[in-house]
Amino acid sequence: MNNSDTIAAISTALSNSGISIIRVSGPSAIYSIDKLYNGKCKLTEVGANTINYGHIVYDGNIIDEVLVSVFKSPNSFTGEDVIEINCHGGVLITRRILEMILRLGIRHAEPGEFTKRAFLNGRIDLSQAESVMDIIESNSEYALNASVKQLNGDVSKEIISLREKIIYEIAYIESALDDPEHISLDGYNERLSGIILEVKNRINKLILSSDNGILLKNGINTVIVGKPNAGKSSLLNILAKKEKAIVTDIPGTTRDIIEEQININGIVLNILDTAGIRDTDNTVEKIGVDKSLDAISEADLIIFVVDSSINLDDNDITIIDKIKNKKCICLLNKSDLDNIVTEEDIKSHINCNIISVSAKHALGIEELEDAIKDMFFHGEISDNNEVVITSIRHKDLLCKCDESLSLVMKSLEDNMPEDFYSIDLMDAYKYLGLIIGEEVEDDLVEEIFSKFCMGK
Repeated sequence: MNNSDTIAAISTALSNSGISIIRVSGPSAIYSIDKLYNGKCKLTEVGANTINYGHIVYDGNIIDEVLVSVFKSPNSFTGEDVIEINCHGGVLITRRILEMILRLGIRHAEPGEFTKRAFLNGRIDLSQAESVMDIIESNSEYALNASVKQLNGDVSKEIISLREKIIYEIAYIESALDDPEHISLDGYNERLSGIILEVKNRINKLILSSDNGILLKNGINTVIVGKPNAGKSSLLNILAKKEKAIVTDIPGTTRDIIEEQININGIVLNILDTAGIRDTDNTVEKIGVDKSLDAISEADLIIFVVDSSINLDDNDITIIDKIKNKKCICLLNKSDLDNIVTEEDIKSHINCNIISVSAKHALGIEELEDAIKDMFFHGEISDNNEVVITSIRHKDLLCKCDESLSLVMKSLEDNMPEDFYSIDLMDAYKYLGLIIGEEVEDDLVEEIFSKFCMGK
């Protein structure tokens, strides 16, 4: 990307709506749009952070009535001169205005290029840039709150604080090695050990927060399994609050995997309703059964639906063998009928949470929701002021940082020379820097911003 040119893109969804916003950023943004704008004052003459009423005019014809926001460098989102044209929200008019802007020699922005410029110009760091897309894609209040805190710099402040502690010790060691006459390392090992333990504790707290944070952000990958006609599709329909899956009394109705995302009291479940698992000679049904077995291995949570009105059979046992090492909740479905299968019957085969439900009458669903919350969030979802890690990338770098600090502790225990401490401390410092973009490679930047939507 050439960051010296001026770019433009539509920043709102391209559909019929009340308004659309076209964003322009770069050194010629204000001057160029002034060629299309007709208002009380020229845009080159108005103040920064102002909204100006006028019209977009082309070849003497009024194209649309608009409000134009003017932001001047460096006090804008991108750190450059920025224009935002608020026009009427028709698809045709929005595209037409963008086409006229591009005819002025302005380049169409690539996905995420506005936010990338904000990062490159020092307006936000890399973790804040990532949170922008997280806010857009948030599917629960908890995920949204965590992303907003990250955008406000909560993660950055903690990472910067940790880096400052580490770099001070690196500088101290290097100074002492260069000038041993004036800087003593006597008793330093004990002091450094205490500091490393403090930093490791803070990092481990962040790593632990990621277990919940990533689930809250991405959702719990949940697979509903059971033999045919156990009530899996009825359960999905109850949870989704709509007729997502076809329900009949004919076993094997569901032949393929059905996907649905469901929000339960702030917890997002990415649910897969699978084909009933059983031995079958039907080629199509067998493909569905194989897909069901494959989905189990990728799941964070298994909801095992058992028809409690009939005895367990070989199909149930086959499923149990497949899910024994997974987080699992067993639902004894059809509790409105005479029960043959009991909790004891299930516990004799698998140790898991067991709930009696009736998918037909929506009984026991609240108990299921509570069980999921207990299993993943220990009964409550925290929404306090603590820093929460919601990125797998951040978690991975924190783990690498922790490993480097563990090597420092090992060197201290073995009374290794001080320059060994500096090597591993510098690695820890580097890994933390990668989180906020203080040390980052171009290909990583390209990968992150390529996932953004157009116009952001």
